[in-house]
Amino acid sequence: MLSIIQAAGWPIWPLILCSILTVALILERLVQLDTKKILPPKVTEQAIELIRQGLKDEETMVKLENAGLLGPILASALRCVQKNPHATDEDVKSSMEMSGRIAAHHLERYLPTLATIASVAPLLGLLGTVVGMIEIFGASNPGTNQPTQLAHGISVALYNTAFGLIVAIPTLMFWRYFRGIADRHMLALEVSAERFARHLAKIRS
Repeated sequence: MLSIIQAAGWPIWPLILCSILTVALILERLVQLDTKKILPPKVTEQAIELIRQGLKDEETMVKLENAGLLGPILASALRCVQKNPHATDEDVKSSMEMSGRIAAHHLERYLPTLATIASVAPLLGLLGTVVGMIEIFGASNPGTNQPTQLAHGISVALYNTAFGLIVAIPTLMFWRYFRGIADRHMLALEVSAERFARHLAKIRS
């Protein structure tokens, strides 16, 4: 493997860095997009209990604000009512929407980076191939016929294209996978927040 990397030349090093970055981002997203981290169990029940207590239990409120991504959204509604008991339903929803945008940003974090790597990796591989071909033909002697050396040089140059595809294909697959998970979690957050907002509105009416 080391001999292939050395033979492929300097263009392969950006691809190696992309592969390391891709692995790190995939592992980070696998951990952070876990359902229990996004939608912890019994978060809605915890928020409803706070309403019944009159929003006076600050410790429980802080725990709710740190409960995954759904907790801060529900807590923002309760904080809005706590600060302004006469707040309208629109004010409560606006507060929840702001927290929802923060949650959406968290769900989509690093996904653009993965998409960029998936797009750039094949181009870097192609760049390495072009650089290798230029070096091969630049070093060849027009007066001599060395097909074996030329074939070897071409195969070495193609290592860059192959490695670029090896990096790009899994990256694209994981990007689509994480994109689907993020969209599913975002829908679940919206549904839970809407149900809680309706419940809160009924209690306050």
